[in-house]
Amino acid sequence: MEHLTKLLAFEESQLAWVLRLGLHGLRSQLQQALQTTNSDLGSDACQALVEELNVVLQSNEEILKSEDVFETNINELKLQYIADKLLADRELSQYIGEYEFCSTNDGDLWNEIQRLLLRVPEKLADNWRQLSFRLAEEVGAVLDHRVYRQLPFNRCEIMYPGLTGSVKSTGLCLSDRAPISQQLVQEDTSEELIFLAGVVSTCIKFINIDASLNHALKSVDRFGVRSLSSDSERSKYVTVLIERFRRVQSTADNPDPIVILRARLDLDEAIHSLVYLPPCDRYSWWGKLQQETRRQIDSVVERARNAGHQVQVRPLWGTYADVYTWSKDDLQLDIGGVPGEVSACLRVYAKINDEVLPGRVLFRPF
Repeated sequence: MEHLTKLLAFEESQLAWVLRLGLHGLRSQLQQALQTTNSDLGSDACQALVEELNVVLQSNEEILKSEDVFETNINELKLQYIADKLLADRELSQYIGEYEFCSTNDGDLWNEIQRLLLRVPEKLADNWRQLSFRLAEEVGAVLDHRVYRQLPFNRCEIMYPGLTGSVKSTGLCLSDRAPISQQLVQEDTSEELIFLAGVVSTCIKFINIDASLNHALKSVDRFGVRSLSSDSERSKYVTVLIERFRRVQSTADNPDPIVILRARLDLDEAIHSLVYLPPCDRYSWWGKLQQETRRQIDSVVERARNAGHQVQVRPLWGTYADVYTWSKDDLQLDIGGVPGEVSACLRVYAKINDEVLPGRVLFRPF
């Protein structure tokens, strides 16, 4: 036990923290196994090992910070330690704000942790996701790549796996095997519209499973960012979202590309007006999905220009002082982002022939 004790003595060591977590988890599992085993040849040796673990862990209690003690009470959440460490990360805090986990069981907490990581830059999210996998294994959970909650889409993409063992939780993925609602697509729907239908369907699914989502859709409420935790607010936003998608569907074969473009701009605004607070990083999973959606407008703009129309479309990013003349009814936030810069482009600026359609942004003031 000499080297165990030496490593545990390093208060600020990440390796010591991982070891400490693992030892607490191992001791808890062995104690529970002893209580449920009547006769086993290894019982005496197991009890002796538990006592040795008690000595090692108790001898280090005086140098542990109170928040670094992993509780073994079986009534407490096994994954709470992961959630606490995630919230203590200063780098993450700029992307998730003063987040509070609301799950009351480990299965839900796993999903809440992983959904939160979809909002932060992918590299940072990947690092934290790998750490969460290892720490979940320390408390007896095993990654489960067999069972996923499927979100209907036009491609397959694993967002995160589930767990089995001491914690049971489903993963989450996009799937082209799960049918998109017939409210959104029909047999003759084009691939481009199937993609947009998948995005709309994913937005609606997340609204129903993630109470942290908000909307800033001007046609629903122009004066602020509204939580989607209430049934009434969800209904208002989803109704407009579906209406705008159906308008895109109904204009898809219109001979006038400007009619198509207007419908696409309105749908794009509805999708980008679904926001977290702080807004998602542009290079997070959510940010990349929204950017991919916005790029669908490019082909419509090209068609309009080929038809002889003068069209400009400009996403509004960067310093707010440089873009505010291109926007209207902007909303300011006091969390997330960089002071003085745009935090989210809700609607792109567009100029169609001589008509100006202002953009709309969320920004962080100085």
